Amino acid sequence: MKNSAGKTYLLGTQHVLAMYAGAIIVPLIVGSALKLNFEQMGYIIAADLLTSGLATLLQAWRNPVCGIGLPVVLGCTFTAVFPMISIGSQYGMTAMYGSIICSGLFVVLIANYFSKLVTFFPPVVTGSVVTIIGITLVPVAINNVAGGVGSADFGSLSNFALAFGVLLFIILLNRFTTGFIRSISVLLGLIAGTLVAAIMGNVSFSSVAQASWFNMITPFYFGLPTFEPSAIITMIVVAIVSMIESTGVFMALGEICGKKITETDLTRGYRAEGIAVILGGIFNSFPYTTFSQNVGLVQLSHSKTTNVTIVAGFMLIVLGLIPKFAALAMIIPNSVLGGAMIAMFGIVVASGIKMLSKVDFASNENLLVIACSVALGLGVTVVPNLFVKFPPLLKMFFENGIVTGALTAVILNIILNMGERKAAS
Repeated sequence: MKNSAGKTYLLGTQHVLAMYAGAIIVPLIVGSALKLNFEQMGYIIAADLLTSGLATLLQAWRNPVCGIGLPVVLGCTFTAVFPMISIGSQYGMTAMYGSIICSGLFVVLIANYFSKLVTFFPPVVTGSVVTIIGITLVPVAINNVAGGVGSADFGSLSNFALAFGVLLFIILLNRFTTGFIRSISVLLGLIAGTLVAAIMGNVSFSSVAQASWFNMITPFYFGLPTFEPSAIITMIVVAIVSMIESTGVFMALGEICGKKITETDLTRGYRAEGIAVILGGIFNSFPYTTFSQNVGLVQLSHSKTTNVTIVAGFMLIVLGLIPKFAALAMIIPNSVLGGAMIAMFGIVVASGIKMLSKVDFASNENLLVIACSVALGLGVTVVPNLFVKFPPLLKMFFENGIVTGALTAVILNIILNMGERKAAS
């Protein structure tokens, strides 16, 4: 039993480390843009980690009301970054959090209706969407391989050596080990890479020394929420975008775990996400969504139970309450994370291709759905300023490659496949 508990703990740690950089980057960007002081910045990072943990537990706990019961890890959505900065700058922090709470309520209310759209997600659509999710994550990994955008040593040989050393280490563990060692190959790669980076002098412990030992999260830290109609509409659009993205993640995890995702499952998943967003507004953190980067980890580790993500959820809560421990994860260099991300995000692409293997490739209609959705999803990702002159709400929808690709796949499938079946009948 102790062995089993220890394995579960290590697998949970692996999930936390995989999503940690993505989780804290949003409060760092938003906090600096809104000119928060050191104390306020520390609070929103801690609140974000704690709420990520609560949100992850909500999804793992399958019950009649909410929770999809899949090994899902939730974190703050990147889609909300610039809308939050815009709302916070124009109306203040209280309006930003008021709009987040309203968007969460909206998700809870429409969850049952949104889940009925599952008929619009056959394998040709879900496979395309999951492939797009993986492809759009790859640039994040590659930027980290080079040291992270804006870093002074971006593109240095030492960064490449660390990144590909970690990747090679993970590959060798998967080739020559079995069982538990193989399942925590990413965690071992991160630890080994960080130790090598420390020997090279590329690891700083200053953030650990400066972090406090305890931080209590209090509701409405920045004041009672206020409600601005335009801000609320903006965050509702963000919520819809997140629901579309989460649908692809739910389908991918269902495929990996061998579970058929039903309308009821999606309803519970959306409701849990909506409740998590409401908690984000109350605790003055952020809107939450399923994290794509953890999907590849589920496949790599072969650990497909919610026990592992439950452990990850509790760990995130502890990290939110004890910043000193949270700071330990911040010492992992970007290049080390990048090496691990290549493997994880590549697995997401491979999972999408596997889902597409069920598709009839003799059909030109299916080929067009896949070709156009993947091309547009990738295109928007590599040319992020493509929609720079669009109105803000439309820009918010289409500047996300996952959403653009998903909408393309759904619409083309309706036009080319569903319409054809209807005509044939």
